[in-house]
Amino acid sequence: MSYRENHANEERAHMSREKVTVIGLGQMGTALAGAFLAAGHPTTVWNRTPDKAKALVERGAVRAGTVADAVAASEVVVVCVLDYAAVHELLDPVADALAGRVLVNLTSGSPEQARESAGWAAGHGARYLDGGIMSTPPGIGNPAIMLLYSGSPQTLAEHRETLSALGEPIDLGEDAGVASLYDTGLLGLMWSVFGGWLHATALVGADGVGAKEFTAIAVRWLTGVAGFMDLYAGQIDDGSYPGDDATIDVQLVAVEHLLHAGRDRGIDGRLPELHRELMAKAAAAGHGGDSYARLIESFRKA
Repeated sequence: MSYRENHANEERAHMSREKVTVIGLGQMGTALAGAFLAAGHPTTVWNRTPDKAKALVERGAVRAGTVADAVAASEVVVVCVLDYAAVHELLDPVADALAGRVLVNLTSGSPEQARESAGWAAGHGARYLDGGIMSTPPGIGNPAIMLLYSGSPQTLAEHRETLSALGEPIDLGEDAGVASLYDTGLLGLMWSVFGGWLHATALVGADGVGAKEFTAIAVRWLTGVAGFMDLYAGQIDDGSYPGDDATIDVQLVAVEHLLHAGRDRGIDGRLPELHRELMAKAAAAGHGGDSYARLIESFRKA
């Protein structure tokens, strides 16, 4: 195939890809627009500070002069700004222009804000997807990372190929608030894992073990922990917590070893002390023979 034929084929492929607009060019918005460009989508961008679009324009993006122009440029409009108040500040004045378009809101917020925005979008004739980005900006475009979507399974199915440019789209159903709910819950899980890892790394580091050396073993251990989570998830759904693998009583003894080792090394013990408190409370209530999954009742609303 000649260079001219190859170039013509590339041009046809580019023109056949869905047009996308990205509103908001912070670090994440810039990464989103860059991923769409890399996948060959004609991409229009807008930001309050026009200079932030310069590098994207050099790569082939079109810089819209106004939010109205940005919305008019594409069927799929992706917004990623500071918060939901900023979303409405930008889009309320041009809401009528959203009719017949797909609004993909990747702005972080609460489930309640997502549901309100879905109703607002529907009232203006737009199809709405709310999303949670489970990555930092450098990961955008990697098919291994997840983007969580909720709001309209049909809309997600129709535009899955386009949104796959950002990462793997995960459909969480019709309730627009669910993606935000998962997002906040998973961030809490991440911080808990980071906290436990940092505590453990400080503990072994007090005896001269390097962080990388320890983390290689810790990551392997987390694979086993994931298996326990899967087992315990079934128990939680069933509302039954048989201590077939390890009981709370046994783990209550084990956490004392962790606390003792930490005290001897001058390590802050507040995190394992919280675990001990939760386990001791369950044991005192007569649940010492249950599995660790029983502790979910400590977090649930009475």
